Amino acid sequence: MPLAHAVAMFRHQADSCAELGSPLSAALLRRAAEDLAAGGPCAEAIAGHEDAPGPDAVALRLLGAVHALVLSDLAPDLAAHYPSVGGHFDPAAPDAPWPAFRAAVAAHLPFVREWLTRPPQTNEVGRANLLLTGLAWAQQQLAAASPLPVRLHELGSSAGLNLLADRFRCTSGSFSYGPPDSPVVLADAWQGEPPAWLPDAPPQRVTERRGCDPTPIDPRSADGALALRSYVWADQLPRVQRLNGALALAAETPAPVERLGAAAFLRDVRAAEGALTVVWHSIMRQYVPAGEWRSVEGELARLAAASSPAAPFLHLAFEPRRVGTAHRFLLTARLGTGPQQTLAEAKPHGLPARTLAQDDPALLP
Repeated sequence: MPLAHAVAMFRHQADSCAELGSPLSAALLRRAAEDLAAGGPCAEAIAGHEDAPGPDAVALRLLGAVHALVLSDLAPDLAAHYPSVGGHFDPAAPDAPWPAFRAAVAAHLPFVREWLTRPPQTNEVGRANLLLTGLAWAQQQLAAASPLPVRLHELGSSAGLNLLADRFRCTSGSFSYGPPDSPVVLADAWQGEPPAWLPDAPPQRVTERRGCDPTPIDPRSADGALALRSYVWADQLPRVQRLNGALALAAETPAPVERLGAAAFLRDVRAAEGALTVVWHSIMRQYVPAGEWRSVEGELARLAAASSPAAPFLHLAFEPRRVGTAHRFLLTARLGTGPQQTLAEAKPHGLPARTLAQDDPALLP
């Protein structure tokens, strides 16, 4: 069966959506998998992408394409089921949106097929929770008289929204961190107590923000904002609200993202005296070819070797790692040429995070 691979990928993504708290996305992808197998409009929409590997996320591209139709007022019948535009989804009747979804795909095939050429980029704002945690840890390790200014560089930066992390507010129980008036509130940021170094950490002062991405998005453009909104699952309103707040901040604060691969971008990065130079990335390594990643590792090693107490360098990463039989999403940090430290674990979207017990196998080398 030519579509067997795509059907399996759609079903796998449906299971992932269910696990990550999006019953609407899960229900639609399960029905879309059936439509693929039956040769329906979804099969016509993904023609040419049937054998795409898992990281291409064709199922998420289809979800994003149809969400873009809804956000553009081109699928009013489906909008009635999408909470992102004021509709209502009833998990007790998960198949109710499907006829309108299928009809939208059939009615707008050229639009959907063009959207499938775009890589999914949610620019997940919740992951800034991990970035801020890592910055606070590094400042504590450096033990300067006052926190060093941060020169922040992000690989796979998409629209550059997480380059604005110092403008976000994290809250969890009685704990809060960041500007009280921020339009981006990362609520319930921690499962259990946050790391010991975080509650009393002083604010971060980011003085330089630069990112790179092979296909950057301009968050200040209408098309860029639509693309970002379309890839947020329509029944996850806290994510929608966080993104809207970050887009408002992006309109005020420049955070340039260069159209470059990670290795080429890093060649121009240098540590600077009197500042903490940071390279950060989140769930992007799997999309970088092995040869390029070796070059990235070489550049990171160069930066670490050239660092000093006066010009420190920090490599922060929030990436999946296999621990035993499970893939876990871990925040790791390496300051200069010191050992890599595993600081926390989180859901893929960054919230909530949790600290690791001393006997957690993720802490083993």
